[in-house]
Amino acid sequence: MPPPGSPTGIEAVFLANRDKLVRFLAARGAADAAEDLVHDLWIKVSGRADGPIGNPVAYLFRAADMLMIDRYRAHRQATLRDQDWSEAQDDADPTAERVIAARQEAAQVAATLAGLEARTATIFRRARIDGVPQRQIAAELGISLSTVESNLRVAARALADLKERMR
Repeated sequence: MPPPGSPTGIEAVFLANRDKLVRFLAARGAADAAEDLVHDLWIKVSGRADGPIGNPVAYLFRAADMLMIDRYRAHRQATLRDQDWSEAQDDADPTAERVIAARQEAAQVAATLAGLEARTATIFRRARIDGVPQRQIAAELGISLSTVESNLRVAARALADLKERMR
């Protein structure tokens, strides 16, 4: 029987495997955060009040792995949020140069679409700009679905060529 006040159950298993948990997390990519993650795991398991665990070592390693994944996801989301914020700030105050370049590109796209057959340009606008399903476009124009698809390919090829020329 353990002395009074000494850890039992999952806490005892945690303390016996603490160093292994740190090494496990470090090997999985946690690096310097391994100690913090093991501490978070300790907080999680030290207050457990539910029933016994069939395989406490496996439980601890799985819980540690899940904590690391949660931390990675939170870090990734914060990074993406920061990137989106900085990009939004950049876009919020466009330079005159960027405005002129965007207008020129839009004019070139419009000219490319105007250079296509009228039906091809109409099909492209209806499908890609208005978001109309291809079957509906075919029905509206009285043509086959394969003709709609073919015209979309022609328009996409023309815009891809434009993109190559703009590089």
